[in-house]
Amino acid sequence: MNFPGWWRKISIYERILVLLFIVSLPLVNPWVRGDGVGYYAYARALVVDRNLQFEPDWLHANPSFRDGRVDADGRIRADEYTSTGHLDNHFTIGPALIWMPFLTAAHAIVLGANRLGARIPADGFSWPYLDTMAIVTAVAGFIGLLISFRLAQKYFPARWAFLATLGIWFASSLPVYMYFNPSWSHAQSAFVVALFLWYWDRTRNERTLRQGVVLGLIGGLMMDMYYPNAIFLLVLVVEFAIGLAKRAKSEALGASYAKHLIGLYAAFAGALVLAFSPTLITRRIIFGSFFATGYTEIGAWSLKNPLWGRVLFSADHGLFSWTPILLLASAGLLFLWRRNRTLGGALALSAGAFYFLIATYPDWDGISSYGNRFFVSLTPIFVLGLAAFLAAYEQLWRKRAGAVSSAIAVLGLLIAWNFGLIYQWGMHLIPDRGSISWDEMVSNQFRVVPADFSESLTRYFTGRHELMRQIENRDLRQLGEEQPSAKGPMVEK
Repeated sequence: MNFPGWWRKISIYERILVLLFIVSLPLVNPWVRGDGVGYYAYARALVVDRNLQFEPDWLHANPSFRDGRVDADGRIRADEYTSTGHLDNHFTIGPALIWMPFLTAAHAIVLGANRLGARIPADGFSWPYLDTMAIVTAVAGFIGLLISFRLAQKYFPARWAFLATLGIWFASSLPVYMYFNPSWSHAQSAFVVALFLWYWDRTRNERTLRQGVVLGLIGGLMMDMYYPNAIFLLVLVVEFAIGLAKRAKSEALGASYAKHLIGLYAAFAGALVLAFSPTLITRRIIFGSFFATGYTEIGAWSLKNPLWGRVLFSADHGLFSWTPILLLASAGLLFLWRRNRTLGGALALSAGAFYFLIATYPDWDGISSYGNRFFVSLTPIFVLGLAAFLAAYEQLWRKRAGAVSSAIAVLGLLIAWNFGLIYQWGMHLIPDRGSISWDEMVSNQFRVVPADFSESLTRYFTGRHELMRQIENRDLRQLGEEQPSAKGPMVEK
């Protein structure tokens, strides 16, 4: 059998990852819900309507998003509009930049098919568009994992990089946003952050002017995707400081080196701004200012009183309490630092700064979130950290086979636990907003999930539309119970 050239060139571990991804594709859920309405609206409006008017998206949205934004007559409320006459779509345009080339192709195919007699709505809401969006999101998330694997393999044995990739893939919050809520920004964010960190690491020793431009373009796209991703630019600060110290020790500082640095960082900055310009332009059109985001003003943040412990361990979407594998991955950053001071220091600084940012943010819990969804952007850092932890764990064993088999067993349990919790969250056995009851959650894991999972999985594949409708109705009931005196359901943010 003749395989494509790329298949023969990749490792056995990468082949397994590719096959697992192909097998997992039926899990892709092509729906637009919650925050995803705002993200997807950019792509749909620009491709189909060729404007930035989002009224069709708001009116077509799921009830828990739409009901808080329309009046009793079903018209969009006046306070939903900005001073420029546009709907207050504060979500970022980054995911749309990834979807749009493929949605443009899907739109052309739909128009062509309709000319031949098909009757597919060419409105951006029918199945060709949603399927395309969902598959592109899943592919982007997987490429991010593959890049993370390659980065981890550079510093640690391939077996641990592989197991770390599997662990983060299936035991973190990533699968929720890679498969089940593909219209949100998190899987795409993980992809671009992985690409940025991989390319930064690949070029950090001797970066050319051209490579500086490429890195800047990736960095700008990374910020388009999710504003907090700007924190990962800190890796350049660490690189610069360590490189300068090394040059000073070797007395290699001089005018030519300074000129090279000025040119390199100027090229990087110019490319960064260019790639970030879609965000700046849309902010100007929608809010009237290049620098208005539409999010909570910085004065409302808890900058002097970060919620350090709650972000990590709270029953309200705590990072480690909901996805405990990330505790191991975070601990592994210490071993990564021991392996490579520049890489480990840069990633630890970025992760720490990201943690501080989320701990000060008013909606630090992500409102409707599986685990703490904000940290999905750190997927490549978690893969590296977990690989470092597993490599250090191996040193405790006399024989490699014992280390590998026990690591597989632990990771398998963490993955099984995570899928059980995802099931509870998705089916609203536990609240998707606010704190959960640990007793109820643990009881469900052992009593309810094993009994109901297979039936619900069958319905997911055979009657998904009806299942999603039932889930949305449960969400509306929970919102009504939480806010009985409110004017309408609490809307997503």
